[in-house]
Amino acid sequence: METTTTTTTTKFYLRFDVLQRIEHWVLVASFTTLAVTGLVQKFALFPLSPIIVRLLGGIESVRIIHRVAATVFLIEAIYHLISIGYKLYVEKKSASMLPGIKDLQDAFQTLAFNLGLAKERPKMGRYNFIEKAEYWALVWGLVIMALTGFMLWNPIATTRWLPGEVVPAAKAAHGAEAVLAVLAIMLWHFYHVHIRHWNASMFTGHLTREEMEEEHALELEKIEQGQVGPEVSPEERKRRLRVFIPVASVLSLVLLYGVFRFVTFEQTAITTLPPAERNVPVFVRATSTPVPTPTVTPTPQAVQPVVGELSWEGGIGDLFARQCGACHGQAGGFSVSDYSSVMKGGVNGPVIIPGNAEDSRLIRVVGGGNHPGKFTDVELSVIRDWINAGALER
Repeated sequence: METTTTTTTTKFYLRFDVLQRIEHWVLVASFTTLAVTGLVQKFALFPLSPIIVRLLGGIESVRIIHRVAATVFLIEAIYHLISIGYKLYVEKKSASMLPGIKDLQDAFQTLAFNLGLAKERPKMGRYNFIEKAEYWALVWGLVIMALTGFMLWNPIATTRWLPGEVVPAAKAAHGAEAVLAVLAIMLWHFYHVHIRHWNASMFTGHLTREEMEEEHALELEKIEQGQVGPEVSPEERKRRLRVFIPVASVLSLVLLYGVFRFVTFEQTAITTLPPAERNVPVFVRATSTPVPTPTVTPTPQAVQPVVGELSWEGGIGDLFARQCGACHGQAGGFSVSDYSSVMKGGVNGPVIIPGNAEDSRLIRVVGGGNHPGKFTDVELSVIRDWINAGALER
């Protein structure tokens, strides 16, 4: 139930209780910490960024502080979800933050009023369309930042299931959303709450009657008419709590375990590498270097492969290991680790037909010039000769 307080000059209406105000300031602290520690990494060449990094103890400390703030942010989101469930189920309050058609109408009427095309402002409920837009933007931002943050926090695990390209894509999305969120707070929230009109309800918990008339006239009418929502009897409250407490407890534990796994899913450089020296600059601008003097190097065709005899053990095997071993080792698929593996071929069958180099799949693939592993013309000629001679092992 909303409560009011009257003084000799002003009547006040309860807007936010103590727990809501504490939740808001935890959000302010975690968001601000995330913004500062994140933006100095994104805009590392900005003159103020290295100063902030040094004040916070170095880049390793900045990254750790950023992740601690992210963990606090996630835990607060869990608390907020449980508190919403309590208000909706136990206290039977309406879901006043859900947007509706009236919010769209209020937005157009407010625009018309500001342009002088409407005679009065719209009467808005407990949360007006501006506050709802901010709230759901925060929810959307949380989802985006959590998903992309997980990918950046756990890149190895991410690339086990998704292509490697998603990691730089997540970094771009994470940084862009961060900039958007900070700009929204500085340009939108600060203007409507602290510049256009100073709203002290997150400090005091109350709004004056004049503030209620301007921002929440529809709710003010309901309060003054006694339409404060359904009353929950003590018996019904106890019955609802018996259902809510176990459900909320299980859900909280599951979500908190999710946060724990989020934080500890894999080790990264923060825990596996020793801290860098404190006096090492974070970034050093590149300086121009003199143009190197051209030198004449032998062309690939002039480099002779080291082959003693025209056989696998005579040097052909070393040639394959040097040019192909990085990709075709022991990890599965086509392998050049030994003679039998090469002759066996890969999933598509043999790649070498002894005595017939031109029809051998190896020559067709490598000789085409599009394969990552490339032999020089001389090396390819030696391999052709080895195949045509029967692809002997020794």
